[in-house]
Order: sequence, then structure tokens, then C-alpha cells
Amino acid sequence: MTARLDFDPARLEAYLKARLPELDGPMTVEPIGGGQSNPTCFLRFPSTTVVLRKQPAGELLPSAHAVDREHRVQAALAATDVPVPGMLHLCEDRSVIGTLFYVMEALDGRVWQDSTIPGVSPGERAAMYDSMNDVLARLHQVDWRAVGLEGFGRPGSYFTRQIGRWTRQWQASRTREIPEIDRLIGWLPDHIPPGEDETAIVHGDYRIGNLLFHRTEPRVIAVLDWELSTLGHPLADLAFNCILYHSTPDDYCGIRGVDREALGIPSEEDYVQRYCERVGRADGITSFHLAFSMFRFAVIFEGIAQRARIGTAASHDAAEVGRLSVAFARHACALVDQA
Repeated sequence: MTARLDFDPARLEAYLKARLPELDGPMTVEPIGGGQSNPTCFLRFPSTTVVLRKQPAGELLPSAHAVDREHRVQAALAATDVPVPGMLHLCEDRSVIGTLFYVMEALDGRVWQDSTIPGVSPGERAAMYDSMNDVLARLHQVDWRAVGLEGFGRPGSYFTRQIGRWTRQWQASRTREIPEIDRLIGWLPDHIPPGEDETAIVHGDYRIGNLLFHRTEPRVIAVLDWELSTLGHPLADLAFNCILYHSTPDDYCGIRGVDREALGIPSEEDYVQRYCERVGRADGITSFHLAFSMFRFAVIFEGIAQRARIGTAASHDAAEVGRLSVAFARHACALVDQA
């Protein structure tokens, strides 16, 4: 396992033991697969296990891989009803392992990258989707000022700013020509719905694969991977969560084309309506929100492709996943054509 590490485990072990006295005995490092961004590892000690999350080594895109922001938002949410792991330590001294990192508690639960959640009954699967919906609604109802997240993002004009941000990211990370992304860059700014100044804490990557479910019960016990979190528009989060309804199992674990009713998965209409009931809003997501979310996802995938090219990707299949840029840009353009 240690051959895959890009840091000195002994140096990390000494650093952590000097600050977290509960970590005693020899440390072993076990990389956790599945992620595409910030490398994550179990740090196992004889009496306890914790989780390390760090930036990837090498040159990073501006504002990307902000593990310090991940730590901040999860620490702020600890006193709310949004389930997050407990934060144990943030290290901003790059001399320890070469990058910023933080350590958090390890929770015992289940993770699925497959949105069909195989291996459970339809009733359990329905409850798990409902729990995912409930936790997102709870997140968007947190008073971000009250939990100390003033300055975590800029309130208002969310879509305008985000379209600009991801346009710049596309220009910085593009490895090829994708006309569909360029088309979206032209279309999205002219179709922003009214009310974009609404502000909530948004996760930014809210999907099945970033949720930890209870070991035996159909409920979420932790939301993971907060790298893209900020203050933003809640419907952007909801739309991103609903991308799975518009993509196939081959397109990063979508559910379009599967027998949804047999699996116990709610329709997109019912899922959105349940969320709106929970937060008390009358309007749901539109083609704009979905196209925006897919545009953003396409640019993220292109960033993964770039990191695969220069050798700093966190996952061994990053080159393959990076090819999904085209797929999601095309899905977004199909929604634009329908609109």
C-alpha cells in the first residue's frame, strides 16, 4: 500500500501523535479508492482509525482542492442536524507531507458509487433516496451566518459568478475542443432564472457516491467530500443531485433507462416535489438548472483529464472518467434544445 503514497508516513505519524494523544501505537496507511480529487486514506492505529484527506501533489488549478474549506464547513455543521464526520485536526503547514491536509473521525457505514444501490430491497432503496433528499433539505435550511460561515462564499448572483468561474476553469484545463461546452458558455448567461440571489450552504457535489449510509439502516449518517461547497443557490445543489435521472449507468452512475419503479427509486418529479415540501418552496428545478449542473460537471471531468495527463490524478481511472466531459456537455445541450 505504501508504494502508492506521495508523502512520508513516518513524518505524518510523528506530527499527528504530537497533536492527537489518542493516536498511539504504530500507524498503517490504507488509501481509499473511488474519489477523483483529493486523495483520502485510512490511518489505522491499534486502538482507533481516523481518515486523512489531503490535496493532490503537483501543480493545482486556482481555488481547486481546498481541503481547508472542507474542514471549515464540516466543523461549522457539527452542531447542526446535517450529518458530517467529526473534524480532528487541520494542517496548513505544507512541510509535513507536502500539501495541506486534515484528519477526521472514521465512521462505520456503507458507500455506493452505483446510484441503483445494489444489494438492498426496493423498500430500503426508497428509504435511502428519501434520506438523501431529507439531508439535502436540512443542509439548505441551515442558517449559514449563525454557524459561522460568513465569508465562506459571496451571497447573491450565484449562477452569474459560477458560470464565469467554470468558464475560466474550462479555459485553464481544456485538453481538446468540445464545441458543446463552448455552446453552453454562450447559452447559460442569457437564461438565468429570476431569484438567483437566494443563498444557502451548498455542497456542490451532492450524489449517492458522496453519502455514507448506516451499516444496517437505510439512512445517511454522513455527507462526504465537501471540496466544492460554498454559499450558493439551493436549486443548483438539487439539480446536480438530479443529474442521475438524465444520465445512463455508463455516464458516471446515472439511472436513465433502468427499471426505476422495480428498484423502488422515486421519479424525478416526486423527488423534487418532496424536497420542495421539506424546504417550503413552490418552484423546483428547470432545464437551466440541469444544464448548468451538467456544464459544471463536464468542466470538472475535463480537470480530471488534465490531472491524468500530468500524472497528479487521485484515481487510477481518471483518464477514462475524464472522457465524460463530452457526454455531460451533450446531455446539457440536449436539455437546451428541449427548452
